[in-house]
Amino acid sequence: MDSAELEASSHGGASREQAPLSPRTALSQDATKKGRVVYVGHDKFGTRVPLDELRKLYLNELPGRVTDHERRTITYDGSLKKYPPVRLLRNCDRKRILVTGGAGFVGSHLVDRLMIMGNEVVVLDNFFTGRKNNIEHWLGHPNFELVRHDVVDPFMIEVDEIYHLACPASPPHYQYNPIKTVKTSVMGTINMLGLAKRTKAKFLLTSTSEIYGDPKEHPQKETYWGHVNPIGPRACYDEGKRVAETLTFAYAKQEKLDVRVARIFNTFGPRMNENDGRVVSNFIIQALRGEDLTVYGEGDQTRSFQYIHDLVDGLIQLMHSKAHEPVNLGNPDEYTIMEFAEIIRDTVNKEVRIVNLPSTTDDPQRRRPDITRAKTFLDWSPKFSVMQGIEETVEYFSKLANDL
Repeated sequence: MDSAELEASSHGGASREQAPLSPRTALSQDATKKGRVVYVGHDKFGTRVPLDELRKLYLNELPGRVTDHERRTITYDGSLKKYPPVRLLRNCDRKRILVTGGAGFVGSHLVDRLMIMGNEVVVLDNFFTGRKNNIEHWLGHPNFELVRHDVVDPFMIEVDEIYHLACPASPPHYQYNPIKTVKTSVMGTINMLGLAKRTKAKFLLTSTSEIYGDPKEHPQKETYWGHVNPIGPRACYDEGKRVAETLTFAYAKQEKLDVRVARIFNTFGPRMNENDGRVVSNFIIQALRGEDLTVYGEGDQTRSFQYIHDLVDGLIQLMHSKAHEPVNLGNPDEYTIMEFAEIIRDTVNKEVRIVNLPSTTDDPQRRRPDITRAKTFLDWSPKFSVMQGIEETVEYFSKLANDL
């Protein structure tokens, strides 16, 4: 059973002070401010961690509070007390893990979780879209290493697991240099697969729902082949990821590599780049500035939005699973873009207007994952509601705006 879903109420076995809550219950009740312990992660995979510990890394929340997690984990010695507490693992249990793109939005949250679990983590990033301040709280920690490197070039290291995230994922970034985007997806994946072959490391590729293109099947199952324009403005990213999947499974078949592929649907949360052109960050920044919320087309396109902590849970559970086929990771709750704009307006600034602009080329009309495979093989499903994620993301961008 997922630890995030353990509801030890006053009728159950846990005490009132330490009763764990699910994020879906806890955030709506503001439980963290009432002394209730809220967990994310999964006991089975050793990823269970108090939500407070993660929030402090990007919201600097609850200063001076000593959590139960801090009391039960180590900080090594007095010189390391500035670092977040991590688990103490035996050498035989500690893994050395490479995360490409580890200074980016998704990568940095994954790094946080892997570090707190007690692993040794090596981050590879060229900082095209990644930011050093996303992972600066780990700099100098004996379990952490940061290497400025472009995955298009080979890299040699000894590791047990590889999470291959490196690739710009938002349209303004991947369209800025489409040739480099394709090279990152293709050559970068070849280099990381070659490293996995040499070290016999488990390999996880983060693919994307964009491989389905503008889908004719709804919701999208992993067996759907997609409907992609190979020469459209999004093709450098869509087709690059499709080739990366092809390479991954070719290496698995020919070289007997132990591989996983996650097809990630729209994800949002703290540490998103405010200029990445995505719906969530665009709307929140516009609302905070008192600007019109810009919707392209009529706003009847649909998307499914998942919160970052749910995605990180899914990635780690996929790495630890026996699922050797692609797995969708996304929230099946579906919203039109207009509905989402109205939610952001009502949450952030009710005075702003929503205006319509001409539609963009090749913009998918409907996008929603079928997560049956994730539920079956990973015991995974989203635990955060969209509204809970929006509240934390708005708080993050508000703090960011105040710091600028």
